[in-house]
Amino acid sequence: MARKEFSYRGKTLDELKTLSIQQLAELLPSRQRRKIKRGFTEQEKTFLKRLSKNKPNLKTHCRDMLVLPEMVGKTIKIYTGKEFAPVLIQEEMIGHYFGEFVSTRRKVSHSAPGIGATRSSASLSVK
Repeated sequence: MARKEFSYRGKTLDELKTLSIQQLAELLPSRQRRKIKRGFTEQEKTFLKRLSKNKPNLKTHCRDMLVLPEMVGKTIKIYTGKEFAPVLIQEEMIGHYFGEFVSTRRKVSHSAPGIGATRSSASLSVK
């Protein structure tokens, strides 16, 4: 089966890359448009500078950074609160936030209950 050509609001990836940040904001949903209108933080600006210089091994703590068209095809390591998880940016991620792709919480798996946790184990010796 042939892969469907990517488009975002009727624009191809090449057309999106040629747009200015303000023209891109007009295509995005309201929350993302507001973020661009208010401007990026200093940390996000330095991340974009490192991105434009094609630095390898990009790491960031900016989980609230928007995925922009020039990021497509790059691998970015996003902080989870404990470690940096690598994420390959794809076309479908445009307009989303970094934090959506890396979970900060893990699945909890419990083992057997401890001594004294149930009525039957309350009478057992602690030894």
